[in-house]
Amino acid sequence: MAALTQVKTVVVDNGIEIFYREAYPANITGAAAIAALPIILLLHGFPSSSFQYRNLIPILAQKYRVIAPDFPGYGFTVVPETRHYNYTFESLTATTAAFLDALQVRKFAVYIFDYGAPTAFRLALQRPEAVTAIISQSGNAYVEGLGQDFWSPVEKVWANPTPENKQNLKDFITSFNATQWQYTTGAPDPSAVPPETYNLDYYLMTRPGNADIQLAYIVDYKTNVDLYPDFHKYFREYKPPLLAIWGKNDQIFVPAGAEAYKKDLPDAVVKFVDAGHFALYNGALEFIGNNILSFLGEHGI
Repeated sequence: MAALTQVKTVVVDNGIEIFYREAYPANITGAAAIAALPIILLLHGFPSSSFQYRNLIPILAQKYRVIAPDFPGYGFTVVPETRHYNYTFESLTATTAAFLDALQVRKFAVYIFDYGAPTAFRLALQRPEAVTAIISQSGNAYVEGLGQDFWSPVEKVWANPTPENKQNLKDFITSFNATQWQYTTGAPDPSAVPPETYNLDYYLMTRPGNADIQLAYIVDYKTNVDLYPDFHKYFREYKPPLLAIWGKNDQIFVPAGAEAYKKDLPDAVVKFVDAGHFALYNGALEFIGNNILSFLGEHGI
């Protein structure tokens, strides 16, 4: 039985107040016993936050200590204006590393989704021995996985970053329609997707200055694509156990990206569910949760 999910904050990286969710088995008490539990780190993507994991956390916390932070620019993490934070994936990785250090997290299995994937892989390049396993749910590391319905306008800005192109991209990615589209497209029953998901994400993006943050991250995403060969080398050298569970109807990171893991990790387990990008809200929650528990158990984690 899992304990209730707690919401906490910790200040790291020169003043950034990281909001995070944490849970662990209800029968585990005492700081030493909690610290000894195996950890699953849940890293969210765009445009969401740790809120996307609120129903997955209790499933995984039956056995594991589960930690899910909000990245700077998302959810309820607070970045002081005086910090002059540079919203890039290099900075995001450094902040996530500082967060793990603050919690004294040395080893962890990581659940990656969307922006959480390159963040985790950059961490793995720096701390390869820290990652015990990878669960990829639309967490991409291959050019084959970039769905053109979403990435074509982004690649246009990468190739030609004019003020007009960047403004058009910002308007596109921060619009309500695009936010709702990410959650409902590919879902077997779009009417079953809780509206609080995309409405919360959209509301948080309307905060002053947040649209510029979203533009900065997605423009910088090209640096992740440039690092794909380094990620592949890490896979081949360290051979982390990897479970990929993707929505077969995902149009942002398409199924070819999941299959591509087998090129560098022949033992990778790849499964598809009848879902879109946000598979946890497309009826696949229990399937994904149970597969994670089984997969980690099979690897002695």
